[in-house]
Amino acid sequence: MGRLSSLGSERALSRPIQKILVANRGEIARRIMRTCRKMGIATVAVYSDADADMPFVAEADEAVRLGPAPSTESYLRVDKILEAAALTNSDAIHPGYGFLAENATFAQACGEADVTFIGPTPDAIGSMGSKREAKALAERAGVPVIPGYDGSSQDPKVLAKEAIEIGFPVLLKASAGGGGKGMKLVRQEAELSDAITSAAREGESSFGDGTLLVEKYIEDPRHVEIQILGDHHGNLIHLNERECSIQRRHQKIIEETPSPALDTALRNEMGEAAVLCGKAIAYQNAGTVEFILAPDRRFYFLEVNTRLQVEHPVTECVTGLDLVEEQILIAQGEALRMSQEAVRFEGAAIETRLYAEDPGAGFLPQSGTVVDWDLPPAEGLRVDSGVEAGSEVSIHYDPMLAKIITSGESRPLAIQRMRRALRSLSVQGVTTNRQLLLRVLEHPEFIAGDIDTHFIDRHLQEALGEGASESDEQRAAMAAALAEQQQRDRGRILVPHVPSGWRNNYHTPQSVEYVVGDREACVDYRHLGDNRFTVWTGEEERDVRVVSWEPPYLTLEEGSHRWNARITFDADRTYVHTARFNVGLVLKPRFPDKSLAIPAGGCVAPMPGKVIELRVGEGDSVQAGQVLLIIEAMKMEHTVTAPQDGTVAQVTVDAGEQVDADSLLIVVAES
Repeated sequence: MGRLSSLGSERALSRPIQKILVANRGEIARRIMRTCRKMGIATVAVYSDADADMPFVAEADEAVRLGPAPSTESYLRVDKILEAAALTNSDAIHPGYGFLAENATFAQACGEADVTFIGPTPDAIGSMGSKREAKALAERAGVPVIPGYDGSSQDPKVLAKEAIEIGFPVLLKASAGGGGKGMKLVRQEAELSDAITSAAREGESSFGDGTLLVEKYIEDPRHVEIQILGDHHGNLIHLNERECSIQRRHQKIIEETPSPALDTALRNEMGEAAVLCGKAIAYQNAGTVEFILAPDRRFYFLEVNTRLQVEHPVTECVTGLDLVEEQILIAQGEALRMSQEAVRFEGAAIETRLYAEDPGAGFLPQSGTVVDWDLPPAEGLRVDSGVEAGSEVSIHYDPMLAKIITSGESRPLAIQRMRRALRSLSVQGVTTNRQLLLRVLEHPEFIAGDIDTHFIDRHLQEALGEGASESDEQRAAMAAALAEQQQRDRGRILVPHVPSGWRNNYHTPQSVEYVVGDREACVDYRHLGDNRFTVWTGEEERDVRVVSWEPPYLTLEEGSHRWNARITFDADRTYVHTARFNVGLVLKPRFPDKSLAIPAGGCVAPMPGKVIELRVGEGDSVQAGQVLLIIEAMKMEHTVTAPQDGTVAQVTVDAGEQVDADSLLIVVAES
């Protein structure tokens, strides 16, 4: 796209960028480096000890270790990042999103170190970094805002009083927050005290600022945001909207453009409001103005994210722009390359965020090793991934693994391509939200565009923990058993012509038992020769032929039906992936270790983390559902509650202690 002479200076670049240090990790680091390679710009990665072997480190031209895994000792250390820039002669820093991306002090420090910060000015970041100040600025600019309290007093009694006066439901929000952290929905007065304490603590932990504001909660809203771009020459435009209403824990998991809710008039009105917000702070570089859209089609200012957004790829798909490239050109001093009238807005795009989390356990983040990662290329498919097979998902950072983006001429086509992509994706070793994403995409209300931020709670709450059907689990167990038989058969060395599993009592079949979630799957099979088997699963007898075994792909034939599975072995675990189901199976030991059993009333750590608050001691009486302790992991707080009424018989941890997943924490003896 050519530059338009109407938009600012045609002079030479004021400061060409030669090498960019990416002050971030995971998929966004890889995505930024991809654009840098396209532009011929060298890249530097910075990493913590936990990320030393991650793909983004290997893909950079150079890399610098920052320090230990905790972000406060690595990715949030301004001094170490600037030292890394000096060490590598980097002349610019791209902060990605999260960590230091919206830190005005960091942006200022980059300027003082004579390093170009690829983002807005420190003043713009500072003015929008506080939700309280941002709301006041938007209101002065003539943009509608949500009623609420943004006063200076942070006394919990004052906050509670204001919340009561505003009227329930209210939303407590960390003023410096984002991504759902430090945000609590309160529907009744009895919940206020704990919610204020927790929101302030999360704000302090995640952003170094526990300041809260209180807002009237808009029921059944849509979340619609507008992408803006501004340069150093006073030009500022918007790139239309993104619909981000599909959320869990106030954090987006599916985004799309265009929004099914907007017509041309409302789109223009919201775009103009976003530009007003940008001009009010002389905004430069890429940013996003977020709005709440009420059922009556009135919209209210929410916040300005002074950075690149996670969901920026959908805008790129429909505009044809590379937003990271635009950021770099603006940072170099170039004028915008297009006018508002020249912005292209064609087709539709959708993005799903793949998280290592368990939707059935309250979206509890998961950690572990990704033992398989495979998504075949397809028309209209883009994958921004932070992992590959062998990558370690750490407890220290956000659990997002990848963003999957599909696009097409229409919304139905983009959705259809996304459904196929998610069905094709094999990600094994950690529990993910893949199945939930598919359920959203297949729901009639989503297909119709009838969505709001409560969509998952309203339509899918009861199905969050649902996995494969028992029938599909049995088919997966059969595939796992036959793949393992084929693998053994290839490895035989003692009697080459005797098939694997042969026994002198022909009538006794081979037997394998697996555990699948809270169920068991038993497979008995008899090898008939020529890769034909009689297989018994549950009450069903099957005649099966192994057509081929080319690891990791197994092709089976049952009667006239031939189907394929991708099989991944990992110690005692086997993962079976097909377009229809994805099942992880654990080989059941013949002699289980009884010492590993959890005692009655035992409470275990749901994931690795740090005990930040211990609320009970041995001998205390507790009621079922009462909070016993709070664990912090992956930037979120997780409560452990009493499984029954009773007395605390044992406490095995102290506040401040780091615990492993499934560690015994507390035992509640029944009264």
